[in-house]
Amino acid sequence: MTEDLSPAERYAAARIRAAEQATALAPFRELYEFELDPFQIEACQALEAGKGVLVAAPTGSGKTIVGEFAVHLALAQGRKCFYTTPIKALSNQKYSDLVRRYGPEKVGLLTGDNSVNSEAPVIVMTTEVLRNMLYAGSQSLRGLGYVVMDEVHYLSDRFRGAVWEEVIIHLPDSVTLVSLSATVSNAEEFGDWLDTVRGDTEVIVSESRPVPLWQHVLAGRRMYDLFEEETDHGGRGAARREVNPDLVRMARMENSRTYNPRERRRGKMVREADRERERRQRSRIWTPSRPEVIERLDAEGLLPAITFIFSRAACEAAVQQCLYAGLRLNDEEARQKVREIVEERTASIPGEDLHVLGYYEWLEGLERGIAAHHAGMLPTFKEVVEELFVRGLVKAVFATETLALGINMPARSVVLEKLVKWNGEQHADITPGEYTQLTGRAGRRGIDVEGHAVVLWQRAMDPGALAGLAGTRTYPLRSSFKPSYNMAVNLVQQFGRHRSRELLETSFAQFQADKSVVGISRQVQRNEEGLEGYREGMTCHLGDFEEYARLRRELSDRETELAKQGAAQRRAAAAGSLEKLKPGDVIHVPTGKYAGLALVLDPGLPAGRANGHRGGFEYYDGPRPLVLTAERQVKRLASMDFPVPVEALERMRIPKSFNPRSPQSRRDLASALRTKAGHIVPERGRKPRSEAADDREIARLRKDIRAHPCHGCDEREDHARWAERYHRLQRDTRQLERRIEGRTNTIARTFDRIVGLLTEMDYLRGNEVTTHGKRLARLYGELDLLASECLRERVWEGLNPAELAACVSALVYEARQADDAVAPKLPSGKAKAALGEMVRIWGRLDALEEEFKINQAEGVGQREPDLGFAWAAYEWASGKGLDEVLREAEMPAGDFVRWCKQVIDVLGQIAAAPGDGGEGTTVTRTARKAVDALLRGVVAYSSVG
Repeated sequence: MTEDLSPAERYAAARIRAAEQATALAPFRELYEFELDPFQIEACQALEAGKGVLVAAPTGSGKTIVGEFAVHLALAQGRKCFYTTPIKALSNQKYSDLVRRYGPEKVGLLTGDNSVNSEAPVIVMTTEVLRNMLYAGSQSLRGLGYVVMDEVHYLSDRFRGAVWEEVIIHLPDSVTLVSLSATVSNAEEFGDWLDTVRGDTEVIVSESRPVPLWQHVLAGRRMYDLFEEETDHGGRGAARREVNPDLVRMARMENSRTYNPRERRRGKMVREADRERERRQRSRIWTPSRPEVIERLDAEGLLPAITFIFSRAACEAAVQQCLYAGLRLNDEEARQKVREIVEERTASIPGEDLHVLGYYEWLEGLERGIAAHHAGMLPTFKEVVEELFVRGLVKAVFATETLALGINMPARSVVLEKLVKWNGEQHADITPGEYTQLTGRAGRRGIDVEGHAVVLWQRAMDPGALAGLAGTRTYPLRSSFKPSYNMAVNLVQQFGRHRSRELLETSFAQFQADKSVVGISRQVQRNEEGLEGYREGMTCHLGDFEEYARLRRELSDRETELAKQGAAQRRAAAAGSLEKLKPGDVIHVPTGKYAGLALVLDPGLPAGRANGHRGGFEYYDGPRPLVLTAERQVKRLASMDFPVPVEALERMRIPKSFNPRSPQSRRDLASALRTKAGHIVPERGRKPRSEAADDREIARLRKDIRAHPCHGCDEREDHARWAERYHRLQRDTRQLERRIEGRTNTIARTFDRIVGLLTEMDYLRGNEVTTHGKRLARLYGELDLLASECLRERVWEGLNPAELAACVSALVYEARQADDAVAPKLPSGKAKAALGEMVRIWGRLDALEEEFKINQAEGVGQREPDLGFAWAAYEWASGKGLDEVLREAEMPAGDFVRWCKQVIDVLGQIAAAPGDGGEGTTVTRTARKAVDALLRGVVAYSSVG
């Protein structure tokens, strides 16, 4: 090709190649055995040009290469790079990757409970650690050149998302930010915000997967393609994806197999034919069992596979079902290799704990190439599963959705058992974003030619809805940012109240809120133009018609108000008269379907009202008497049948033998009713005098209207119609303006309320942070203010380490499912008293939050402390064995370790929190001892929390 170029063109090409070789990207590209994708090159070039980047690309597309280039640039420039991840497992994985490339002396790790080489030029850390460093003004920030935020779409997480925005807002301007995100539909909007708060930011979006993904439905023995590829014959040759008609037919056939009572009357021969057809249909369509699915995938060459099951217990059950079915996916050589790796990785676990942890059953599954993966597992066990899966020694993993959160564990196939999951409150359909995240694991770059997503057939499945899930590749990124107490004191301490307020108004949450009012603002502008036209239409040459229209409106409103009051009074009088009725009263029903003479069988009063006092239950619309009409009908009447008060016209004895269900009884009693009271003519109630006739305000308004100059205008009613339109449009416009006001400055207003409460409690004095506030600034967590108040009121003074661990557990633990039926077991003595005092303090804080309009439903404020882990923390810190603690806690080992790690984290904060005048020194020492007491056994040797 170069022979075809002119000398000038060859010279220009040589210049370009030389320029490329002179960049930092050229040696970086040589570190990889494959060519970088265009989006990776574009992002790396933007980074080298000094710009920040936002890279939005599908799972498994290799966007972390851009983050690794930031590490490469930092080392080349003699600067630091912090690589942040949302979870500790990801931090550990990325730390291992970077150590392999750059060596242990250049890479460090900070994850809250792990600190390795913390002064290295490259540090991998969880995002919370970086947030805490920024607020503390850590010396480690000196020389920081790049920050990589992996999985930045986590900022939409309602529990932890605010941390990402805090970091982005507070990073020094000199730091270049690399944001790596899943494919989101509003990447440009997020990029616009980053451009606003961080400066020049390049947005690079790639929606193409490096490995094509095929979608399937497995029904019975057959694997169906979800889509039928059809070529567009319009000349462009583009592919149009249509739902497989076989699946649509199957769904229609299943839905038609509903029970029809009329079929019972059909002939025996027809029913036999139906049953035979039903048997044939069922022989083709059923939901295959878990072992059948794995066997089918193995036969099709689609292993290794991850099967997502949205239940921990079901993941464990799936492994057992495969073992009972005799599945073996590994040969003898692979079994030996598995055993060697497992024994090496678990060598530090005491033998007595292995039995408690279900080690031998777990090992049996691993040797056969089958494993579970979920948050309830011991972290060490999860790490082993991940390693064996990546090595190809485990070929079938049954996992909860937590596996999809970024851990590098790709498979050839992904299986989804169901498209419904429990979201903590109800069973809900998975979203397109969740479907994309889960199926994104299918297809290993450089290994597989294509990936496969398999959904199991379920009754009532809608192929069209599934196609909608599979066809929606992106989902919007929504901010979950909310100010917290800790955030407020840290901001005021660093910037003062006014500057802090301005900073919060730069959050992505406020950016999105402000953007959402643009359309409303345009509508307000259009309305204001319309108001001007209406104002011209109602202009009167005799006077101010707007004033005249206001008088007419006030009159109409006053008349409506009085009419409502009168109606309410009449309803109350009618209800009062109904309450006085007794069985045997003869009444005249004034209106309705059953108007006329009636005998009261039961007054229909709520329990406890018969003697004039309220009972526990009331009808929503007052008494509902049960009556027998003169036409022999027994009916329960409602208050609407009595628009006016009712009185007993006569009294009758109701025979004890009367049965309202007996036609004869009804006929006899109705006849007696007509004989007794048929001749009585009820008094026609006089229509009460209208209150409007005697109302002074109405009289004044009518006088003012008659005296107004516009009252005599010949075109008065035309003007009035324009005035009414003007009033309606003005009312609508004010509502829109209130909506705008409600959406703008929302974050700043919440901050103001938090600052007001903290000022009330003496954490802040204007721009000054008090001693109590400085301690709160070092307490990070959902119950930061409660922890600070407990230290302030010395609730934990005099506790031993195990008792303090029990109390601190209430600040972090949150049960997966609320169980209010059984009170949690608590340690006795001082710990129990301290826990009770913590709940009392929370109650006081809750009342104060209500006073300052701080709403927990909006994600701001202090939830009630959960005492459900107190006994387990106390027992473990007291030195009890793992078997006993897990048995009494009824908790999986993985959950137990995770909660212990979180308790240790808060205890560390308490130990490091500044006291005031020596206060809290005893608690500080006890907190350190409690950390040592908890950090043993499975908690100590689990590297991931």
